[in-house]
Amino acid sequence: MSDPDPLPVAKNIMQEFARQTGLDPRTPLPQRYLWTDAFAVCTYLTLFQQTNDPGYRDLAVRLVDQVHHLLGRHRTDDPRRGWISGLPDQEGELHPTVGGLRIGKKLKERMPGEPLDERREWDRDGQYYHYLTKWMHALSRVARVTGNQVYAVWAVELAKTAHARFTYVPAAGGPKRMVWKMSIDLAYPLIPSMGLHDPLDGLVTYAELRATAESYPEKPQMPALDAEIADMAAMCRGRDWVTDDPLGIGGLLFDASRMVRLTVEGRFPHQDLLGEVLDSALRGIRAVGRSRLLQVPAAYRLAFRELGLSIGLKGLGALSGLIEENPGLFGTKNSLRHIVAELTGFIPLAERIEEFWLDEENQKAGIWTEHREINRVMLATTLVPEGFLAI
Repeated sequence: MSDPDPLPVAKNIMQEFARQTGLDPRTPLPQRYLWTDAFAVCTYLTLFQQTNDPGYRDLAVRLVDQVHHLLGRHRTDDPRRGWISGLPDQEGELHPTVGGLRIGKKLKERMPGEPLDERREWDRDGQYYHYLTKWMHALSRVARVTGNQVYAVWAVELAKTAHARFTYVPAAGGPKRMVWKMSIDLAYPLIPSMGLHDPLDGLVTYAELRATAESYPEKPQMPALDAEIADMAAMCRGRDWVTDDPLGIGGLLFDASRMVRLTVEGRFPHQDLLGEVLDSALRGIRAVGRSRLLQVPAAYRLAFRELGLSIGLKGLGALSGLIEENPGLFGTKNSLRHIVAELTGFIPLAERIEEFWLDEENQKAGIWTEHREINRVMLATTLVPEGFLAI
């Protein structure tokens, strides 16, 4: 961005987000949405680390608490009450993620037997696997930054539940698959198709959670994720990760960034996967570059999808450096080096995306205001991405 110091801009965005969603000052009915809140937690941790102001750390911790007490419990318009896990109140407080977490959509979930309305489904509640993995990552980051092991335990408990409920063996046999969206209580699928990158995201996130658990001198008591990691590794074999969706490409780059960091720590043995993911991201970003997607007016663009790409691009500098510094881990294959070199050539695209969406005129577009909170939080994340991109 043209401003040499993005920190004040990010601070203003996140302070306004806290006010408008009922985080600070607290309101009786705060507005929580799992995807946005996962990015917000990581961004508050970045602001804490960059400013040494404990208030930002406290906002991250308070946000985790609000998410668990709203999205870990049934909706106010649902006749069911209490934790969606079904645990009694006191036990639910100790294990707030063991039943998963609601998305936070405006409309109630679709009931069993109710016909699917694809347009309306986007506004219906339930549970998304790729939202849950983002929350696992956020909890892992809180555990690392605060040193409090309970967040790592909650992340692993969420991973165990999500994996058990979102994966299945097809009736006709064959390898395990996943569903895209489940009911609030994880009792039945709402969208049975599999997300393109869900197995990859699960594999990398589970490896991150295991690394966080093992980073403590005294290992916390929590279930192992070995079986889940093996399942995801099997589902990742032979898959095509290519997409021309900017958010999906950004997700590939985010996963690749974590894969490299975990490999350096000796905690990610799936070496062949890195090249596949980076090559897929490169092919996708070439497609974006050839299209006119980033040239049309704001009214025809989804900011949060573009900002997801920007966040992913921000991780390429550190990724490239770690690969160059560790040839013994990543080898000296020219193909990988060439892919990374070409990808880093797209880094200036992140600045273009930031500058476009920092423009107040572009923020007047209806499509920006319709998704205002997710747009603004992801804009803040790309301005100060270090906490989100870390493991």
